Amino acid sequence: METTIKEQDGKLFAFFNGRLDTSSASQVEKDVKPLTDCTGHDIVLDCTDMSYISSSGLRIFLGVLKNAKGKGSKVFVKGLTPDVEKIFKMTGFINLFERFEKKEEEQED
Repeated sequence: METTIKEQDGKLFAFFNGRLDTSSASQVEKDVKPLTDCTGHDIVLDCTDMSYISSSGLRIFLGVLKNAKGKGSKVFVKGLTPDVEKIFKMTGFINLFERFEKKEEEQED
């Protein structure tokens, strides 16, 4: 699992590439630490290149969400693949995160 964080348009984007499972979770948790340390930025979790997410990965996403909400920021998910979206739906996580794609479409109207 490769995790990259970039600032774009006043938001922090986290790009995930690979499988976010139990074996990669501890490294990903370290990699996303800048997201939990920042204030004043909305966060976009880009899952376009993520092939799988386990309960360990969902726990990391939930931690980012709780931290950001406590600081007045929003957390969006972007690019959920069908497999990852299925996991989000089965666990109810689909209702916890706003979809970034929908926000972009609304702004274009």
